[in-house]
Amino acid sequence: MRWKSGRRSSNVEDRRGVRFSKKTAAGGGIGTIVLILVAMYFGIDPGVVMQVTNTGQVQEQQVEQVSLTPEEQELTEFVSVVLADTEDTWHAIFQQGGSTYREPKLVLFSGAVQSACGFAQDAMGPFYCPRDEKVYIDLSFYRDLRDRFKAPGDFAQAYVIAHEIGHHVQTILGISELVHKQRQSLPKKEANALLVKQELQADCFAGIWAHHADRTRNILERGDIEEGLTAANAIGDDRLQRQSQGYVVPDSFTHGSSAQRMKWFQKGLTTGDIQQCDTFNAASL
Repeated sequence: MRWKSGRRSSNVEDRRGVRFSKKTAAGGGIGTIVLILVAMYFGIDPGVVMQVTNTGQVQEQQVEQVSLTPEEQELTEFVSVVLADTEDTWHAIFQQGGSTYREPKLVLFSGAVQSACGFAQDAMGPFYCPRDEKVYIDLSFYRDLRDRFKAPGDFAQAYVIAHEIGHHVQTILGISELVHKQRQSLPKKEANALLVKQELQADCFAGIWAHHADRTRNILERGDIEEGLTAANAIGDDRLQRQSQGYVVPDSFTHGSSAQRMKWFQKGLTTGDIQQCDTFNAASL
């Protein structure tokens, strides 16, 4: 992926020097982390889970001096460039539609972070919080993406950011709020199915970013698309469930199968048309 000459975003908020001490009451701990991992990986609004399960209270916040390795410094630059590229892409798309894009912040953290959606740990993976319109990411996740999920490459890393920015686009368009309201009156199975549609649309929006970014700024190199598809495949609900528990329960899916995630990412990448990302009214996912 060609990124080093790209514009850097001014919307990166670095909290990697912030450390928390945390007192855990009944109901917290490992069980909470496992539930969040299964339900919220790559997800939106972790507060839905945290409000129920996270009974820990933050006692103290400390700020430490952070010394970055050359690799960490380069990854920080990469994230800033990708974020800037999503800004340029979505500003243009919204302008063409006669509206204005509202830029989100991207928060870099290490270990744990306090968001408007609640207290989160790095085990959650990257997430978007619609309450403060910020994307949160611990860059150690990219090591997991490479080693645990076998999805290496800079474009795979960019896909992660673009997916979370897709959730921000949904927030601006009012989709996230509508889904949240509808889920309140639905049985769990139907509520999960609605979440799947929301996640797959975010995958499609990630593809739209890649389509327009490459068309206007020529960012893609040979093998990049395969990297993105590998990442989408790696975090499908079916694959994650099979790895964690040895069997698959489709009714519990909240993000979509590997095949579905690849399909919708590729649809956005191929068409570049936001109208093609209507997962909510699609005949099939």
